Amino acid sequence: MKKTMLIVLALLGLMVQGMSAQTRSRIVEEGGTGAYKAVMKEVATLPAHTVFVPQDLTAFSQKHPLPVLVWGNGACSNSPWEHYKFLNEIASHGYLVLATGYIPMDDEPYKGPMSTTQQQIESIDWAVAQNADPQSPYFEKIDTKHICVAGMSCGGLQSLFNCADPRITALMICNSGLFKVENAAQAVGGMPMPQKSKLKDIHTPVFYILGGKEDIAYENGMDDYRLIQHVSAYVANYPVGHGGTYREAHGGEFTIPALAWLDWQLKGDGEAAKMLTGKHPGLLQRKGWTLEYNKK
Repeated sequence: MKKTMLIVLALLGLMVQGMSAQTRSRIVEEGGTGAYKAVMKEVATLPAHTVFVPQDLTAFSQKHPLPVLVWGNGACSNSPWEHYKFLNEIASHGYLVLATGYIPMDDEPYKGPMSTTQQQIESIDWAVAQNADPQSPYFEKIDTKHICVAGMSCGGLQSLFNCADPRITALMICNSGLFKVENAAQAVGGMPMPQKSKLKDIHTPVFYILGGKEDIAYENGMDDYRLIQHVSAYVANYPVGHGGTYREAHGGEFTIPALAWLDWQLKGDGEAAKMLTGKHPGLLQRKGWTLEYNKK
């Protein structure tokens, strides 16, 4: 009987080893340009998600934890294949980035079932659990008090759908905005479709990054921005249309305001705040950008 039990335990051990061996990873653009070279990887405890994180976690601790960016993809894709350069670059600046969907091991478009709004909540749950787990490599290394939920297009709608979660401390809505009654028919089937009243559930500062008037989400995003009066709201526009610059090297121009927002909101970086605030915001010194913010 004991011998049988030992054999079973040994087989289970081999199965666990096999599962861990199957988790894939990829170094993107030499780890990014930030101070903490990043890796994109799968994690067995968070299926159907992609993790972007500094390769070396020894620099992070309770006193210097990793803030969290939770990301939803455009087209409700269940893979960050269009955004991985952008997300990897952010991680290289000292962030734990949890993206909805399967790891993109190449540049081929994802083909499969759509993602869900619940996957962003799963990301937050996982970050909180990992930070509290003494067996986790992320134990006491995650700043669970500073979580930004963000996404592009459909991912932005998913973020707004989840905006009431009290664990969220900032929002970043990219190339997105809630549909109006007049244009709701333009939405792709399967997208979350909260009404504009959902904006009242936002309890954190929010930053819209849009692609200018050629962005199909421009009117929706600008309308959201104008309606939000109860929290700080910012909107930046860069005239590249709906696709943004995510697939360019290191995420392109969109990475600049995104990192400034995250460094300001999640790390309290006053220098980063100057990119988006004051009489002469740094973002406006860059060609093509416009910036607005409300009275809050």
